[in-house]
Amino acid sequence: MTPEGVLIKNTDKIWIGGEWVHAHSKREIELVSPNSEEVIGSVAEADEADMDAAVAAARFAFDEGPWSRMQPQERIALLKKMAVHLHGRTEEIAKAWTLQMGGLASFAGPMTGGSTMNFDQIIAMAEKFEFVEQRPSPVVHTALIAHEPVGVVAAIAPWNGPYGIMLNKVAYALAAGCTLIMKPSPETPLEAYIIAEAAEAAGLPAGVVNLVCGHRDASDHLVCNPGVDKVSFTGSTIAGKRIASVCGERIARCTLELGGKSAAIIADDFDIDAAAQMLTGTITMMSGQVCAMLSRVLVPKARHDQLAEAIAGEMKKVVIGPSDDPATQLGPLAMKRQLERVEMYIGEGRKTADLVTGGGRPSHLNRGYFIEPTLFANVDNASRIAQEEIFGPVLCLIPFEDEEDAIRIANDSSYGLNGSVLTNDVDTAYRIARRIRTGAVGQNGMRMDFGLPFGGFKQSGIGREGGIEGLLGYLETKTILLDGTPSSFSP
Repeated sequence: MTPEGVLIKNTDKIWIGGEWVHAHSKREIELVSPNSEEVIGSVAEADEADMDAAVAAARFAFDEGPWSRMQPQERIALLKKMAVHLHGRTEEIAKAWTLQMGGLASFAGPMTGGSTMNFDQIIAMAEKFEFVEQRPSPVVHTALIAHEPVGVVAAIAPWNGPYGIMLNKVAYALAAGCTLIMKPSPETPLEAYIIAEAAEAAGLPAGVVNLVCGHRDASDHLVCNPGVDKVSFTGSTIAGKRIASVCGERIARCTLELGGKSAAIIADDFDIDAAAQMLTGTITMMSGQVCAMLSRVLVPKARHDQLAEAIAGEMKKVVIGPSDDPATQLGPLAMKRQLERVEMYIGEGRKTADLVTGGGRPSHLNRGYFIEPTLFANVDNASRIAQEEIFGPVLCLIPFEDEEDAIRIANDSSYGLNGSVLTNDVDTAYRIARRIRTGAVGQNGMRMDFGLPFGGFKQSGIGREGGIEGLLGYLETKTILLDGTPSSFSP
């Protein structure tokens, strides 16, 4: 069953080996609206047998099919056809996100359209990439470095950004010459169906792209399949640890983009009201369900109370409501279990910190997975709400003594994904950024550029997505030493 306004032809099937086929399980996964708590659609549920079939198809397409042997420009031509198809379905993709995840309709269009534009940028970068390059060598006449596809990729995307994150993995894998199995979250699978339809419309060879949507056991079975050469996973650190251990057993490649507990450090020169507006607007973005979220705010002790009051004032202005209402600034959490998780952490926070505002469900909404924007002050950085990823609109205000103390607190985390320095002085921002152990740091906000490398230190992940680094993660490097220059090589 397809939700109204999303024109997918085969949600009752899965895409394996270039064909839409019925799932072995004969079961379906129901899609539930976080706004109304009602079932809005369903897709076929893939089980372990389906995962094996998808890997076999991708394996055959890589080992025996033409994809990995094509010239890069031939693959690029087909990817451009996929892009045309996807650009034509921007409204559908945006609607799917709002219906499944509860993302704001006012933000859905720019977000999903931007993701397809990023697909275009990856294609353009791959067009210029030297898959075979010559380097100087004192040992031989000709030294060539060949960048070859890693093989079969299991691409596993989360529920919060299902389109952009999956499309990023697909773009890099296909540009590199890999074949892949898309495994979307069971809560938000519709975007992956549209990507599969784009591959079909573009005429990609059978088995190059496969789609299977299943629950945890089937997903684990996919990761464990020895026919998978690389797992590209975005999601929780707990799941990432499991994937890393499985891949480690057979030395399979993996890229892991995991959780975060990112800190925003407030400098003395930054205006309190401007900080309050920025931080409130950030923590309510996607209802706080962003891995790179600035969820810890480190503020000079002398300015702590003033900032707490200012943020509370901004949070009380936030319009909470259904995600399809243009006036809504904060929509629902994505699912019931996520609401329960956030409420659990709010309960923990009440034990160790000062609840300044929020903490409950909005009184005017009796359906849907809604929670108020919540601010805790005087938070101990050793507490659970400061150390664990909440993934909701909950902000922790932590006082510090001086710059050294702020850096120490920011780094006192098992995570290291993102960070920010709120200051008008670029030298201060750069100095602090170089000392924070995270994969990204932005001045004055949660700054993101998906055309550049993105990933984490510590338990926030392994490897990078975005930029040239994103493509290199799907390639193996081969050194070829020759006594002459081959006729088929042109630098």
